[in-house]
Amino acid sequence: MNTVALELKNISKRFGDKYANKNVDLTLERGEILAILGENGSGKTSMVNMIAGIYYPDEGEIFVDGKPVVITSPKDAFKYKIGMIHQHFKLVDVFSASQNIVLGIKEAGRYKLSEVEDKVYEISKKYGFHINPKKKVHEMSVSEKQTVEIMKVLYRGADILILDEPTAVLTPQEIEKLFAVLRRMREDGKSIIIITHKMHEVLSLSDRVAVMRKGEHVATVKTAETNEKELTEMMMGEKIDLNIERSEPVDPQDRLVVENICSKNAEGIPVLNNVSFTARSGEILGVAGIAGSGQRELLESIAGLYHIDSGEITYNDPATGKQENLRDKTPLQIADLGVRLSFVPEDRLGMGLVGNMDIIDNVMLRSYKKGKSFFLDRNSPHNLAMELIKDLNIITPNEYTPVRKLSGGNIQKVLVGREIAAAPSVFMAAYPVRGLVVNASYSIYNLLNKQKEMGVAVIFVGEDLDVLIELCDRIMVISSGEITGIVDARNTTKEEIGLLMTKARKGDNTDE
Repeated sequence: MNTVALELKNISKRFGDKYANKNVDLTLERGEILAILGENGSGKTSMVNMIAGIYYPDEGEIFVDGKPVVITSPKDAFKYKIGMIHQHFKLVDVFSASQNIVLGIKEAGRYKLSEVEDKVYEISKKYGFHINPKKKVHEMSVSEKQTVEIMKVLYRGADILILDEPTAVLTPQEIEKLFAVLRRMREDGKSIIIITHKMHEVLSLSDRVAVMRKGEHVATVKTAETNEKELTEMMMGEKIDLNIERSEPVDPQDRLVVENICSKNAEGIPVLNNVSFTARSGEILGVAGIAGSGQRELLESIAGLYHIDSGEITYNDPATGKQENLRDKTPLQIADLGVRLSFVPEDRLGMGLVGNMDIIDNVMLRSYKKGKSFFLDRNSPHNLAMELIKDLNIITPNEYTPVRKLSGGNIQKVLVGREIAAAPSVFMAAYPVRGLVVNASYSIYNLLNKQKEMGVAVIFVGEDLDVLIELCDRIMVISSGEITGIVDARNTTKEEIGLLMTKARKGDNTDE
């Protein structure tokens, strides 16, 4: 009996003159979970998009159950019982779970929703899902929406499931529930491909790991016979050090004091509710929370980019010893006060950099007001740009390249490097390693540690709880715009943080 559910032979895909995938050979066994591991731009997504019918290969063949198939659309993929669960959900908010699940399926006559709901219940019971078929999507949590997406492909009879970064917006508890469901599917004979960049998830869930690098399939190894260091070196093609050296805070001083800040969005819905905390010099304060819990608005309000309705933001200036009120001041007014705030926003090109300008001009944005004449000094920004390119290994044709032509990871390096070079006393970074390769991520972690050792108060919003626990001194958890706890990173667990991430109401909150 053939045990191979899916096979790729010599698959290549080009966009213009660049290969997204080149001569990829890959097999997926029946009843196994195969993790696809690789850095951004390694070809993971383009490869699974060919399996799911979103792209069509330029060369090579795809086999399902040992037979060659032609997949030109997602409809074709479903014909061969292949279903993909995308990172960004494709659901209709005003429809119920059941209505979304059957949306697009052609059947004779009209649907009986009661029959659909019965079938949804049967699938849920079989695999251990928790879902209310009648619940509207706009009333659901992120994990419930993801469940609907998975149910959509199971309802259509998928035997091969592809999940793209399925844990990116889940709490540790929700991740464990998802993994339990995936293991039940594996026991039922389903074949599962999971794309993730979280190494500990790969090691805990998968049977085998396929490693991609620069569009090519480097190797497939049994998970039980490998480790994080070996997989990382396969991804990078070189030996690297994966240690985060966390030092003890030295003489921490209250640098930024946030008290009871509140704000509402354009629809009048609260996004920050009585947020209070203190950021201290020589310390890294991590911020954890499910995506969209108010992290962005919190950092933007401190940086003068987001209006708050009430509360206080006080900055203790280390140069003058004075207390400065930052409330409702613009970024320029904050700068005029001599307050050295650096901010790496979530939306790099939208807020942090100008896409059509080159690296030098983007570096110069930080210092243009210091120009003493109409003709700006370009030598210093040029030297800084060259330093950043060298120190952070920014891949670019030259320093005159418009930043929009750089990869996402290299854009991020320009922004982080420029902000740190501004010598801040408070450094706020939202997802500063998103899109970076592993060794570049560790370069950023080490840069943050150096800032901390220089007496900077660092506020770090991250999505990888393992990194937050290893890098930070304290971790502040935000849920639905409220601070639900501040814990000592040296003595906490992912489970404790996960519970705080889903806490509905503000509980006992001590700033340790």
